[in-house]
Amino acid sequence: MLETFQPLLDAADGVDLSDAASAEAELTKRFDPTGDDAAKLNAALRALLDEGRIADRGELPVKWGRVAKADPATRGFSIDVVHMNGPGPRHKHPKGEVDYCIALDGEPTFDGRPPGWVVLPEGSVHVPTVAGGRMLIVYLLPDGAMEFLKD
Repeated sequence: MLETFQPLLDAADGVDLSDAASAEAELTKRFDPTGDDAAKLNAALRALLDEGRIADRGELPVKWGRVAKADPATRGFSIDVVHMNGPGPRHKHPKGEVDYCIALDGEPTFDGRPPGWVVLPEGSVHVPTVAGGRMLIVYLLPDGAMEFLKD
């Protein structure tokens, strides 16, 4: 299954996450979320979700699952997939976060952003929230670093 995520790992490899807008522009240049390759990837991700092979824990508004821990095969990123239609737990990104977001139904946004790439820089804190529908989000975390915070 790891091969499914390879285009995202390839796109994120070496991207500087300190400037979210620049990082998102670079990610879009490397892997356009509106392109043909993205359409194929999105279909593969939907199939994995329908088969119960990803985001298979919990219940909506947040279902989640880990695909891989951070290691050399994942270029140092952990890979998590979350199926959301509401808010998730507040957390911090010690080393940043790269999110690839796809719409499942409705016109969903992730933290007010449309489907596509979303980058959260090193040290950022948020309550991840999907509104307006359902969304599937692939989270790439450098070194798997994330800290859940109490409200």
